Formats: sequence, structure tokens, C-alpha cells
Amino acid sequence: MKKTLVLILIFGMIILYACKHAIVNPIDPGTGGGTGGGVTPPGTAEVCFESDILPIFRSSCAKSGCHNAATAQEGYVFDSYANIMKKDIKPGNAAGSKVYRVLVEEDEDDRMPRAPYPRLLPAQITLIKDWINQGAKNTAGCATSACDTTVFTYTSVKKIVDANCINCHSGATPSGGLNYSTHAGLKAVADNGRLAGAVTHSPGYTPMPMGNPKLQECQITVIKKWIQSGAPNN
Repeated sequence: MKKTLVLILIFGMIILYACKHAIVNPIDPGTGGGTGGGVTPPGTAEVCFESDILPIFRSSCAKSGCHNAATAQEGYVFDSYANIMKKDIKPGNAAGSKVYRVLVEEDEDDRMPRAPYPRLLPAQITLIKDWINQGAKNTAGCATSACDTTVFTYTSVKKIVDANCINCHSGATPSGGLNYSTHAGLKAVADNGRLAGAVTHSPGYTPMPMGNPKLQECQITVIKKWIQSGAPNN
């Protein structure tokens, strides 16, 4: 009887120890402090590299004099998935990735993009953090599904502009004096034809996004439909 009780006691202690030292997922979706391969928290949509992340890097970082192939400041080139992944991105760990940390630096001398270019939008920074924490995957083929030509509101157009244009056309010294951070600023170039001319690469207009591939045809259609509807603030 004593032997049975001893065995039961030992067995119970083993279970208790195992519960207290249970293995947990090393990824912390809230802080990005994990060191694993990346997970997508339940209820969180997976970030698409092709449509959500690449346009941000191309428009904000892969510029002449900064991180395009010709300049490659400090060895960084941000024009493709292969080049973006070459340096200082730790899949599953945004907090441990220098490429992410410089986006949230408080010191302006250390923060990227550097002046005179404006800081990335909070939503863009969150997208990059989530993408890294989810494993920094080369998710492609999802761009088409992210674009709906039946929805051509200012909100849908602003999303395209924020991803591809806002980091040049905003802030205290916007490129060409054109500020797209407000509806009034974007409507002005919609009304005078410059927005449609730039995104369609029409003769007589500077092709936009400058130095980067043309927008998807679906995105151009959304912009053109919005302009044709009077460029409303909806």
C-alpha cells in the first residue's frame, strides 16, 4: 500500500512539473520578440509581400541616392524580395530585425527614411512588422485579389497612393510640390489630369511611381474610375 502511494505521489509531481514548464510558442505576435519561423495569430490576415510590402520598400527606400541597385547605401538594396532579405531581417522576429527597428527609431539621425523624406505611415510600419513576424514570406499572386475595380472610392485610391506615392508626395517638402496626404491635394492632380497621366505613363507626364514598375492595371483602373466619378471624398 505504501509503495502504491509513493508511486502515485511521484507521478503527480511529474505531471505538476511538466505543466509548470510547458513549451510555449516563442513568437509573441504583439511585440515581435520571437525567434521562430513566424506565425500568423488567429484572426489576423496574412500580409502579402507582393501587394503590401514590396511597394512600400520600392517607393520609400529604393530611391536614387539611397537603397536602389545603383546606390546601395550601407549595402542595402530594397527593390526585390531576394535583395530585401539579404541583410538584417530575421523571419519571425521583427524586434530583432534592424530593417524594422530603424523605422521606429525616435532619434531622427538613426531613423529611416531620413529627412527630407517623411517617416513611414503607422499603418505601413505595422504591415512590415506583421510581415516579418509572420515569417517574412515571399507571398505573391495575391495582388490581384487585393484590388477590386468595382470599388473606386477615395479610401481605395488612397490605399494605393499610400503604398506607392505618399513617401515622396507628403511632408514639409513634397516632391514637385505635390502633397497627396490629403483629399484636397490628391483631388487637385486628379482634376488637372496629372494623376491619370502619371500612373498611365502617358506622353508629356513624368511616369509614376518614379523609378519603379508601373502600377497594376487593376490599380490604374480604380484610380481612373475615381477620377471619372469626380474624385469624391468617400
